[in-house]
Amino acid sequence: MKSSSNSLGDLFDSFQHEAFRLETLDDYSRSGNVTAYHAYLAGEPQPAGYNAGWVDEVRSHTEKGKRIYRVHILSRPLTEYLRFELGWGYRKNMAGGEEFFILDVTGKPNPLAGVPDFWCFDSDSVAVMNYDDAGKYPGSDVLEPERAAEFTRYRDMALTHAEPFTAWWAEHGA
Repeated sequence: MKSSSNSLGDLFDSFQHEAFRLETLDDYSRSGNVTAYHAYLAGEPQPAGYNAGWVDEVRSHTEKGKRIYRVHILSRPLTEYLRFELGWGYRKNMAGGEEFFILDVTGKPNPLAGVPDFWCFDSDSVAVMNYDDAGKYPGSDVLEPERAAEFTRYRDMALTHAEPFTAWWAEHGA
């Protein structure tokens, strides 16, 4: 078990095998990539350097055999933001080796209703992502190690109900 870390950045710097993200929101437009999102809404082409820093970060881990993957819980019809995130963001991030899955709850109950966005590292460290009422990201809370098993169960449940992004996007995407 790794030593205790006090920030999300520390967890990214120290994970050894895998980093998993659960995304639950339909709109993260106030939390980053605002300029790119506005370009997308205006019908402009994707900026050449869009998400380059994150793709490099992901690649630095995946080239060492580490896994970075996420599940996004969503329902259709997609918000404009989700069309942007999935069409521009996910497809771009895949170039760095990040894996994506979709848990589509359209017309059915969400098996993870009430579970917050989070990152889980190596099944033993968790950071809950906080968003205010306006959708801004003020920071994350690294949880006590005893809580990791709970979030590992959430991860496993999400993956059980999700499908690979590329297959889902081919059927439901733009």
